[in-house]
Amino acid sequence: MKHEINISSWKRREHFEFFNDFDEPLFGITVKVECSQAYKIAKEKHYPFSLYYLCLSLKAVNEIEEFRYRIENGKIYCYDTVGAGPTIFREDETFGYGFYPYFEDIESFIKMAKLENERVKAESGLSLSDPREDIIHYSTLPWADFTSVNHARKWNAARSVPKITFGKLSREGNKMWLPLDIHVNHALMDGFHVGKFIERFQKLLNQ
Repeated sequence: MKHEINISSWKRREHFEFFNDFDEPLFGITVKVECSQAYKIAKEKHYPFSLYYLCLSLKAVNEIEEFRYRIENGKIYCYDTVGAGPTIFREDETFGYGFYPYFEDIESFIKMAKLENERVKAESGLSLSDPREDIIHYSTLPWADFTSVNHARKWNAARSVPKITFGKLSREGNKMWLPLDIHVNHALMDGFHVGKFIERFQKLLNQ
C-alpha cells in the first residue's frame, strides 16, 4: 500500500522542485560499517551472512520514511513497506534480478530469500519482470573492497528508487568491516536522512 504526499504543504516542497529538475538528482555516500558482532551471530545461527546483513539494512530502510518515498508520474508517494530488488549471481558468471519482500522476522526473510535465489539461479538472462517502485535496488560486489561506486543508468528513466551496494569484507585486527554505498534522490531526501540510515544500520549490526 502507498499514500500520496501533498507536495503543496510538504516541508521539502522547494527542495523537491529544485532537485527534481536536475539532470542527475542522485547523490551517493560510501562508508564502512563494522560487522564483527553480526558476523558472529550469523555463523552461530547458520544464516548466510549476505542475507543477514541485507535483512538488517532493509529493516533500517523501512524505519526511515524518506527511503520509502517514490516519484510516480510527477507525484510523490510513500509506501508502507519496501522490499529488496537484488542482483543474484549465478555459477555461469551472469546475474539475474530477484525480489525479496520485507519480513521483520529474520528467519522468515532468509527462508524466502533462499527460495528466490534458487529460482533466479535456475533461470537464464536478467529474469526481468514488471518494474517495481516499492523496492531498494541492491547489489553486492564481494570481490572489491571499494571506496566509491558509480551506477549505469538511463537518464530518462525513473530515478527515485534508492540503490544500496555492499562490497568485500575486510579484517582489521579483531574487527570486520563491510563497504556500503548508498545512492538516493536528492529531491526526496538529504544527507541527514542517509546518515540516519547508516547510524541505524550500524546499531542493528551491533546487536
